Amino acid sequence: MNTLLVAPSPHQKHPMSTQRIMLCVLVSLLPAVIAAGIYFGLRAILLILTCVTASVAIEGWCRILMKRPQTISDLSAAVTGLILALNLPVTIPIWQALIGCFVAIAVVKQLFGGLGQNFANPAIVGRIVLMLSFTGNMTTWAIPRYWKEAGADVVTGATPLVTESASYRDLFLGNTGGCIGETCAIGLILGGLYLIFRGIISPSTPIAYLGSFALLTFIAGNDVPYQLMAGGLLLGAFFMATDYVTTPITCKGKIVFGIGCGVLTFLIRQFGGYPEGVSFSILLMNILTPYIDRFTAEKPIGAVYESKKKEEQTNA
Repeated sequence: MNTLLVAPSPHQKHPMSTQRIMLCVLVSLLPAVIAAGIYFGLRAILLILTCVTASVAIEGWCRILMKRPQTISDLSAAVTGLILALNLPVTIPIWQALIGCFVAIAVVKQLFGGLGQNFANPAIVGRIVLMLSFTGNMTTWAIPRYWKEAGADVVTGATPLVTESASYRDLFLGNTGGCIGETCAIGLILGGLYLIFRGIISPSTPIAYLGSFALLTFIAGNDVPYQLMAGGLLLGAFFMATDYVTTPITCKGKIVFGIGCGVLTFLIRQFGGYPEGVSFSILLMNILTPYIDRFTAEKPIGAVYESKKKEEQTNA
């Protein structure tokens, strides 16, 4: 006698598990981590290790308090901690970075049910909370140098988005001021291409994001290559705007999401009070993701929606 097993979808498991996906993301961020260590020294590595360790510990603690199965082995908390750390200036006090980790993991992720339930990218919300709470520390960036200047290894100053004084070479290699993970354009590009070639992320969102931003920047008469490499645009386009949970599912939705991020980033940079607009743009589009999914959803062949059924019944 044959036994028929009935179970909810999905019925076919993909060999690429959540843990392997997160591991690929961690690997893709290694060039940015290495560049952070080269240009900003051991303080940057300490900040990264602290954020990653704290994020994993906070998630484990939350799962124990909520009496739910542990999820730290899926590496999503480690990815959140690493992305948050790369979005911080090297000079930020460690205790403030820990606050960002708590907001990202405990508040944004776990209070909404854990991985897959959060309404926004946890690392972005953590960064924005730190930006609004500790604006002075979050807007003081270290300018790396290969030589000692004024008796110090680093000199604090404005971001290249404000001064527009960095060379293309410095922006490309990372020898300029900014958050520890956003300065090295070549490292971020290599990491993003790795994710695309591995099939971890779709190129639709990064292309739409960077393309729409570049077009508007060109129309405004600004330096397009400079604006693309300066600030956190590449970090956001490849590693934050492509988050599975908080971005659209359909290809059309991903393109709409990317264009929305590009337009908002341009508007904030061009007319806003903050020199950087990546985090705010992605957060706003995260909130719109359910509506984008609804309006870009594919209609199944032969499907009749409830409104159509009511209309047919009324006509009958």
